[in-house]
Amino acid sequence: MTSYSDRAQGSRSSDFLAANAQVLSIAAFFVLCCIVFSIMTDAFLSAGNLLNLLRQSAPLLIVAVAMTFVITTGGIDLSVGSTVALVNALAAIALRADLPWPLVVIGMIAVGACVGLFQGWFVAYQRIPSFIVTLAGLSALRGIALLLTQGFSIPIASEGWFTQIGRGWFLGIPMPAFVALLAIGLGAVILSRTRYGRQVIAVGANAEAARRVGMPAQKVVASVYVLTGAAAALAGIIIAARLSSGSSNAAVGFELDVIAAVVLGGTSLMGGRGTILGTTLGALTIAVIGNGLILAHISPFFTQIVTGAIILIAIWLNTRIFARLGTRRLAV
Repeated sequence: MTSYSDRAQGSRSSDFLAANAQVLSIAAFFVLCCIVFSIMTDAFLSAGNLLNLLRQSAPLLIVAVAMTFVITTGGIDLSVGSTVALVNALAAIALRADLPWPLVVIGMIAVGACVGLFQGWFVAYQRIPSFIVTLAGLSALRGIALLLTQGFSIPIASEGWFTQIGRGWFLGIPMPAFVALLAIGLGAVILSRTRYGRQVIAVGANAEAARRVGMPAQKVVASVYVLTGAAAALAGIIIAARLSSGSSNAAVGFELDVIAAVVLGGTSLMGGRGTILGTTLGALTIAVIGNGLILAHISPFFTQIVTGAIILIAIWLNTRIFARLGTRRLAV
């Protein structure tokens, strides 16, 4: 007769490293990037550049937080960049029609949420793969933005209150960065401390099991696309306010940076595991790479190649080397 015994409990430090290997790895990679670029150029660590980096990375951070919920459920949203462009254009058109800016902001976030709800309904209730639904959204939404603007940029008066959303300051930091910090804090609390967050993780781990124990799996799946739609709308508003214009060409390729930030941070593409802290570090890493390469006067065409290679290597290290390290420690 074979006897079984429980695994011996490891040290607290070993268990902590095993449980947080992926987040720690992206944190180390982020610090390494900062060190390398601070050596390559003196301007990188200047206060002006760091504040500008926070301002420019705010839309990416906001949408990446929401995307963490989508990917944690095992889905994906490829339409966020096109939603940003649509809201960007609609906000400029609405402001040119002399609508009050608070009404424009609320209305644009509602538009983004409705776009997310529409797509989420197809994914959750019609069981069409999220890749297909949001790929269609990627094309259609940008097409609507192009139709509305005819391909031209629409100027926004730079002296109005609306532009303060993208250019203003609050408590000594850029307003977009302050909004991003609120989104990060709220996302972290919801995902790790609330019933809804536990439902998102459970649905991603096993949607059928979650449904059988009474969780509203379909509603949870639909709701995460509402989150990304609203977050993309907020990002579109911030970009329009910062640039004082609305354009259908805004945020081209934005969805790829968002997805890369989430996966780079350790959220599983298979669902069931998500981390807002990791997503934040992933987004900041991507922003630092882009900013640092520009300051180092590297060709903008070469920048995309270097960024892609660094992201691929970092994700490979995250999913292979550190995952194996964590498994070995847990097996001890």
